[in-house]
Amino acid sequence: MDLRIAIKKCPLFAGVTDADLDQLCRIGKMRETARGELLFSDGEVAEGFYIVATGKVKVYKLSPEGKERILHIVHPGGTFAEAAIFGSGMYPAYAQPLETSHLVFFPKREFLSLLREHSQISINMIAGLSRFLRQFATQIEELTFKDVPARLARYLLELAGDEAELVELPISKSQLASKLGTVSETLSRTLRKLADDAIIEVRGKVIVFLDRDRLEDLSFSFKE
Repeated sequence: MDLRIAIKKCPLFAGVTDADLDQLCRIGKMRETARGELLFSDGEVAEGFYIVATGKVKVYKLSPEGKERILHIVHPGGTFAEAAIFGSGMYPAYAQPLETSHLVFFPKREFLSLLREHSQISINMIAGLSRFLRQFATQIEELTFKDVPARLARYLLELAGDEAELVELPISKSQLASKLGTVSETLSRTLRKLADDAIIEVRGKVIVFLDRDRLEDLSFSFKE
């Protein structure tokens, strides 16, 4: 995977000049990581942040009992841990690749030095962090006010986009349950109920939309 192409495809660096891109290539390091490799731990001193070039990475928290709660699944072009290079400088979660992945790593010291000299990169960084704040606000709202069927419906519709009538789950059902803030048994019951109601059809990891309008109505529903 070409380092320059991986950086250029990242929305965080949209609009940067060729000179800025040269500087980013100078400090970014491509790494091949194995599935399950622990990239960093919650509370560890942040040494830098990452772009996913290929593969995918889960960012998650652990409860005191060791139960996993997935916060994000980061796909190619996405970044993670950039907020950790500011403030206290600690990673706020754990991160592991879900498959063999190529990641671009930006060391904290060199990257912060680059930010001081290149305003467009700084502006993009602020925009990227703002997106994460909105995502967390949405997660909190859904966990507080929406039940599992509504959360699942919203996830499937966001995965499908505006036109698609079927989706293939990019993660396992147990990982999806964690991402939705539930357990595998509850997710399985929810999928069966939606199938019994002729809203979706489940074909392994492929979900076919039988009644998109009802699925959209469900995604907007709130707990009683």
